[in-house]
Amino acid sequence: MPPPRSRRPPGSSRATPWKPWTPNSPVPRSSELRGLSEAEAARRLAESGPNELPAPPRRGLGRIAAQVMTEPMFLLLALAAGAYLVLGEPAEGALLASFAFITIGLVVVQERRSERALEALRALGAPLAVVLREGQARRIPAAGVVPGDLLVLEEGARVPADGRLLSARSLAVDESLLTGESVPVDKQAGAGDEAGEAFAGTLVVGGTGLAEVTRTGIATRSGQIGQALAGIDIESTRLQRNTARLVRLFGVLALCVSLLLLLVHGAIRGEWVQGLLSAIAVAMAMLPEEFPLALAVFLALGAWRMARVGVLVRRAAVVETLGAATVLCVDKTGTLTENRMRVAWLDDGRMPARFDAATTLLPALQPVLEAAILASRAHSMDPMDRALQSLAPGALAQAEAGHLPLSPELPAMSVAHALPGGGLRVATKGAPEVVAALCGLSGEALDAVHARAADAAANGLRVLGVAEARIDGALPGDQRALPLRWLGLVGFEDPLRESVPAAVAEARSAGIRVVMMTGDFAPTARAIAAQAGLEAPGEVMLGQDLTELDDAALAATAGRTSVFARMRPEQKLRLVETLKARGEVVAMTGDGVNDAPALKSAHIGIAMGQRGTDVAREAAPLVLVQEDFGLIVAAVRQGRRIFDNLRKVMLYIVAIHVPIAGLAIVPLLLGLPPLLLPAHVVLIEMVIDPMCSIAFESQPAEPDLMQQPPRPLDEGLVGPGQLLLGVLVGGVLLAACLWLYLRGLDSGMAVAEARSLSLLAITGGNLALVASLSHRRGAWTQGTGRAYVLISLGAAAVLAACLGLPALRDLFDFALPSPRDGALAVALSAAAGLVLELAKPLPRVQRLLGRQDRSPA
Repeated sequence: MPPPRSRRPPGSSRATPWKPWTPNSPVPRSSELRGLSEAEAARRLAESGPNELPAPPRRGLGRIAAQVMTEPMFLLLALAAGAYLVLGEPAEGALLASFAFITIGLVVVQERRSERALEALRALGAPLAVVLREGQARRIPAAGVVPGDLLVLEEGARVPADGRLLSARSLAVDESLLTGESVPVDKQAGAGDEAGEAFAGTLVVGGTGLAEVTRTGIATRSGQIGQALAGIDIESTRLQRNTARLVRLFGVLALCVSLLLLLVHGAIRGEWVQGLLSAIAVAMAMLPEEFPLALAVFLALGAWRMARVGVLVRRAAVVETLGAATVLCVDKTGTLTENRMRVAWLDDGRMPARFDAATTLLPALQPVLEAAILASRAHSMDPMDRALQSLAPGALAQAEAGHLPLSPELPAMSVAHALPGGGLRVATKGAPEVVAALCGLSGEALDAVHARAADAAANGLRVLGVAEARIDGALPGDQRALPLRWLGLVGFEDPLRESVPAAVAEARSAGIRVVMMTGDFAPTARAIAAQAGLEAPGEVMLGQDLTELDDAALAATAGRTSVFARMRPEQKLRLVETLKARGEVVAMTGDGVNDAPALKSAHIGIAMGQRGTDVAREAAPLVLVQEDFGLIVAAVRQGRRIFDNLRKVMLYIVAIHVPIAGLAIVPLLLGLPPLLLPAHVVLIEMVIDPMCSIAFESQPAEPDLMQQPPRPLDEGLVGPGQLLLGVLVGGVLLAACLWLYLRGLDSGMAVAEARSLSLLAITGGNLALVASLSHRRGAWTQGTGRAYVLISLGAAAVLAACLGLPALRDLFDFALPSPRDGALAVALSAAAGLVLELAKPLPRVQRLLGRQDRSPA
């Protein structure tokens, strides 16, 4: 049975409660305590500052935009646009500048949306407090509480600051947001340990009290934990680092080739102006401006999709990291469980049985449940009282005839109800051993009660003993005088969320290990782990045992243990750091202040929004606004889909840049008239590449995506293998376009007409390549989606306008080709774009496209 935690039976909240509070009413107790004067409170507020945690720096639109524009790729785009303006090409410069600003705007909108949503979540905290000022109880904003204030603690209120209890009457506080333990904790004035203190952020679930404020704001216990977050650095994601390396590689290559062309034209041929224009065209053709665009679009739209189902993304880049998660560390209370009590078990001493709302209750167990309900006080905030009341709310409609509250010496309470024929029916509930003693049980009968209660506790239940008495006359002043008759035991559980078992099973099929880290007792943690389907839930590591392990032993334990109980904040943080050191990609969920350091240290921190603390929400890049555990696995699935489609689009960008760059360079090296001018490059990129990013983003996930194991930690988005595959695929399309250009020139065709055929070919091949990369197998049989169809129609319309309208045809130096030559260009380019279909059955190509051939862990 779990060690005692000064646990009190529910419903025994108030011996003589405070009278209802009204503004400026005198405090209903005779005491010399009058509280601070308003003048003194104002002086202390100016001295100590407001009672709130420091707000994170607000990122305005200007700051967000400035940060985005410092990215190297955006700087290169701005320089290229400026060069066009200097050379007298305002249209091309404007197009390129618009391209950059559209991307910046998309990122800014997403960042501001996340900031506004987070500000709305911060408003969920309790903003008011009741304090004594000059002998009057007054309700003030919690930010105005100062050290020395006298806090009035009432049932249902959240404690606004840390304080020392001056008085407490049956006071019980839910400290689960601070400790992770779901059972209310008794508080006593004058106690030398934590039982004599109230802590900011905790919830009063029973009784009343008066506390003198000792710490406010960041000096509180929750504030000190939040302060520890500042020392933990947030790592950039692997995708960001890989994309940056890829951009640098292409940027250096583009710079070298452009300078070489400039020197060839200027120094050898004396054509410096033409060389400069050609160098700019080549640089534009080779600069991978689509990489940051695709990354911004995918992450922003992915964050938007997740927000629609209740997952707020505070830092969009972390969406991708979800797909690489190998370990999901979860808190029990409020994450796996609903953080509410439910009657789950009844025992009359002869036939114990599990119980839920759909259970047909055995007649022998009905008196046990009925008496437990009658022993609960109406309108109680205690979670176990509320669980009982929900089963039969009408049973409490009759007026109480009196009640006997619990006390530290006697943790049981009794409630009397008048019988129709006269007399009183008294229902009693409390600690099993205490109620059994009040009933006069001894010997084997008492041992049997202890054994049954211990067995229930070992299964994670909170157990109360139930008894009743029938008396004539008035209710005695001491429960020991009641002629109680033992009825049985009632067990409560914090129920598992319905979505958890399926979500855990899906995570395991995806090769993700689920680890529970909770502040609750080991039996409760073990029971919840078994219900959730966690791997090997029988072995439970206690936080105090974890502290005694050295780093090597802890690393070995972390690799095989899935349940950790009685965990303190620093122990959670150490476990997360140990898992990271083992090479795991760690996702961490939590809702309490105690979870915040581990949330920030993890690769992916996921906070609970409705019930979570501000500290937890600030530490985590993801917030579950709808606290559904199943959404976590859905977020992992979304992250995998984003990475999978990002790989496709990056492979496409590499492949399509080969013919664009080749068509800009090869004719110049062969001494032929230039095929692509800067305006043509802008046309290709503005019409096709950005829209294709949207087409790839809208692709659904591959059917077996969540049956694949997490991708290896050292696997980049685009590695040498993907680069080579993209170059080969793009090379086939380049060969087709060059053949059309050279064939046209050899047959006496004008340069403008040959250029038009090549532009038709590269457009057709571009769209065919998108279709081929949209699915790993059977692009034409599986379809490509509405976005692809709209993109194809849009590209065809733009190209038709450029060829058919004389003004645009002259602007781009095109000529209208014959229908026969145009059909040949489209057919040849489509065949070249679909060449990847021939290679898809090869295992090597499948791996390069993202399919893992390893079995899930």
